[in-house]
Amino acid sequence: MKKSARLLAAGATLFLAVESTGYAADIIEGPSVDYCRVVGTSNLVQTDNIVDLKNQVVQMMDESVAVANSSEWIHSSRPVFVWASEAKVACGKAYGYLKTNYRDEDYLNKCECFHDRMVEYMN
Repeated sequence: MKKSARLLAAGATLFLAVESTGYAADIIEGPSVDYCRVVGTSNLVQTDNIVDLKNQVVQMMDESVAVANSSEWIHSSRPVFVWASEAKVACGKAYGYLKTNYRDEDYLNKCECFHDRMVEYMN
């Protein structure tokens, strides 16, 4: 009985060693995915007028919230709901910083990117 248990354990170890060399099991070494077509600075970051910038961010945030609350997109097979949820969070954080007159470029870029992805999957 002990010999068969050792053989089974050795076989399982060999199987795991062979299987662990594939891409699917190793996320870190896999190809990176660029979700945004924005490389570098988004249009929001390039907006100089803080009032216009706040208005644009609020508009994107409101649209994202409306989509994230819509049963049409919640139950859709397309990833619109996911991108709307990401956009409303990123735009909300960007707006929070803008209320203190701080321009967080990372959240502004994410806000525009995620909103654009949401709109892309809606069409």
